[in-house]
Amino acid sequence: MGRRFEKISFQQFQKDIADDMELYSNHVLPRRMTKHSAGYDFTSIVDVVLQPHEIKKIPTGIKAMMNPDEVLLLFVRSSMGFRYNVRMVNQVGVIDQDYYNNIDNEGHIFIKLQNEGDVPFEIKIGDRIAQGVFTKYLTVDDEEEIQQQRDGGVGFTTTKEG
Repeated sequence: MGRRFEKISFQQFQKDIADDMELYSNHVLPRRMTKHSAGYDFTSIVDVVLQPHEIKKIPTGIKAMMNPDEVLLLFVRSSMGFRYNVRMVNQVGVIDQDYYNNIDNEGHIFIKLQNEGDVPFEIKIGDRIAQGVFTKYLTVDDEEEIQQQRDGGVGFTTTKEG
């Protein structure tokens, strides 16, 4: 099967971000910046100003395909935390293999950031805001077979189980 990043469809882009074909066409897929980098840098597709203590959900326009035994872990870029006290709200984003092409949003990955500093933090289109690392995961040996399939986006099992 393999792993790769893709842009969401333009229809999903219009719904989640903007009706702007030029912005859609010019946005780049995540990439590693050096030969030995583990993380693929995600760039912002929107201009955002995070006021002190403010939280904002930032679209990426990106989805990720991966093998069934893999997960994409998302982290804030180190410099944003060290220099500006900006963090991801959930600390680590977990993108499961079956999030890809879900019926709610095609697997569109969002980054939710919080400015815990005392000065505004400005993000421009094209700024690197997060990094994604693919990794394999393990399951317990005696796990019962799981029948449930993903049929939604973020939090879909919460809505199914209550």
